Amino acid sequence: MTSSAEAIREAADRLHAAAVSGTPTGPIRDLLAPGDVAAAYAVQQVNTERALAAGRRLVGRKIGLTSLAVQRQLGVGQPDYGMLFADMARPEALDIAVGDVLQPKVEAEIAFVLGRDLDGEQLTMADLFRAIDFAVPAIEIVGSRVANWDIRITDTIADNASSGLYVLGSRPVRLGDFDPRLCGMVMEKAGEPVSVGAGAACLGSPLNATLWLAQVMARAGHPMRAGDTVLSGALGPMVGVAPGDVFDVRIEGLGAVRAAFA
Repeated sequence: MTSSAEAIREAADRLHAAAVSGTPTGPIRDLLAPGDVAAAYAVQQVNTERALAAGRRLVGRKIGLTSLAVQRQLGVGQPDYGMLFADMARPEALDIAVGDVLQPKVEAEIAFVLGRDLDGEQLTMADLFRAIDFAVPAIEIVGSRVANWDIRITDTIADNASSGLYVLGSRPVRLGDFDPRLCGMVMEKAGEPVSVGAGAACLGSPLNATLWLAQVMARAGHPMRAGDTVLSGALGPMVGVAPGDVFDVRIEGLGAVRAAFA
């Protein structure tokens, strides 16, 4: 079964209205054919084009569902992706308003910034090595336009992979100066650990996830470009956010990054 163009547009309109109004909508999966991932990405694309037409600037991609346990929970066998826009980036030194993201949660990730285009049809890990300029620790503030995070795979893909905001660390590190697979991560709130993990929790390595994304984007005719930022996927469990929370993330070999909420 495939989803109709009318259903795709209605799903996109509902998610857009939720983002504008600040009031989450119900799940949109019932509008689409069961498990119709292509239609979910079509919904995402409608709102991406809407954002670009409004003047927002595309600056990269985020990867979601990099945990094998979460993939099994949602009944999928690969990650998903969403768009990063310039207005989603937040400086590390400034407080973030909790209301800027619907139903916010935080997760720690490794962000890669590209120095070369990744536009080949048969990209390899060696191509990725050459393309990555540097890495930084990152905190992604994920959110959901779907009420109560009642999501399945088509809901989250359509909802721009449940994207929100992100904060990048301020000390770029070259790829050969740390181990993306073995580096440990700890996230603390008020000095207490709330999430721990390692690079291997992200599809075996954040580089595996990033290569998957580059291949998918190239095949789709929207290759990753020099200057793009890639949020490569969570290294540990998500944590809920409340006003006044301050989260500190340390990733071995990469350093630290902080996100504070007003």
